[in-house]
Amino acid sequence: MPPDAEPQPFGFTITARCTQTRARCGCFHTPHGAVHTPRFMPVGTAATVKGVSIPQLADTGAEMVLANTYHLHLQPGEAVVAEGGGLHRFMGWSGPLLTDSGGFQVFSLGDLNRIDDTGVVFRSPRDGARITLTPERSMEIQMALGADVAMAFDQCPPYPASEAEVATACRRTHAWLERCVAAHARREQALFGIVQGGCWPALRRESARVVAAMDLPGIAVGGVSVGEPVEEMHRIVREVGPLLPEAKPHYLMGVGSFREMAVAVAQGFDLFDCVLPTRLGRHGGALVGGERWNLKNARFRHDHTPLDARCPCLACRLHSRAYLHHLIRCGELLGRTLLSLHNLTSLLRFSAAMAQAIREGCFSEDFAPWEPHSPAAHTW
Repeated sequence: MPPDAEPQPFGFTITARCTQTRARCGCFHTPHGAVHTPRFMPVGTAATVKGVSIPQLADTGAEMVLANTYHLHLQPGEAVVAEGGGLHRFMGWSGPLLTDSGGFQVFSLGDLNRIDDTGVVFRSPRDGARITLTPERSMEIQMALGADVAMAFDQCPPYPASEAEVATACRRTHAWLERCVAAHARREQALFGIVQGGCWPALRRESARVVAAMDLPGIAVGGVSVGEPVEEMHRIVREVGPLLPEAKPHYLMGVGSFREMAVAVAQGFDLFDCVLPTRLGRHGGALVGGERWNLKNARFRHDHTPLDARCPCLACRLHSRAYLHHLIRCGELLGRTLLSLHNLTSLLRFSAAMAQAIREGCFSEDFAPWEPHSPAAHTW
């Protein structure tokens, strides 16, 4: 580095590797702290992880949290967040933050939008107002929000989609990425590009090549967990993982189940996110040893043991399965919060256990492949 050059605020250091797979441990440096990978990232769509306070969130072991550009633009608006000192201060989270670009809403709100090469026109689900989102507008909103990482605006095609439809989405995604790079001007915010391509190997390879060539601080793979069979997701992960630039953090978007994270870590992925833990918790579900338990079931009514004796979360430290069953059956908000905290803690503990296994040289035996009834399910 020249003596007059300023140090870059972002960097990724690989600290350990698995010799039998592509799994690695790393440290992604941001202006608000380090993210130690592999790492699950809780989703706080509207600047809050549903039902969980910031101190409770910190106790789960979370290091980086997601928020969503589209939803924050609708309410309260990026200007309000900026007035409040930016997203970190507005929501009270001092650690690293990432904002999704709104590109996923192009997929999830397909009935409310119109897409062309310029961008996307939405009809607000709140009041029907017209909302135009372009790569430039997405960058403008994300820069105002001020998260550590901004995501490029992309088109996420649905499943199933024809090869021609996916090719069009890839072409737009790559053109929009160039426009995002040109519009992004916040030095203390990293911009990640997104690989698309659906279930078409040639399109995935070409997208990985184009996005990697932009040499951004990180690279993501999108367009998975959108309805495709799980075997297709695994195939995409196996094919695309080796194509990503080795020295950058690899983010698999929208994936947060135990087996799928283990499969992806084995292919060199570092970061994951999913709404599963809190959504499951709000409906009375708990993740225990990789299995999903329904706490509404009568079998828990007289079970006065902890939900998971190995888990350090608030629900497992202080309460029994019977009490959690009682709260959920009564519709008490506390039950939903406790299960959400447990589920978040479980996924974060799982990602930390994979990191430890990589460092200790036993990842390939314990986690690749990983199943709920494997020996590793009973050791973390």
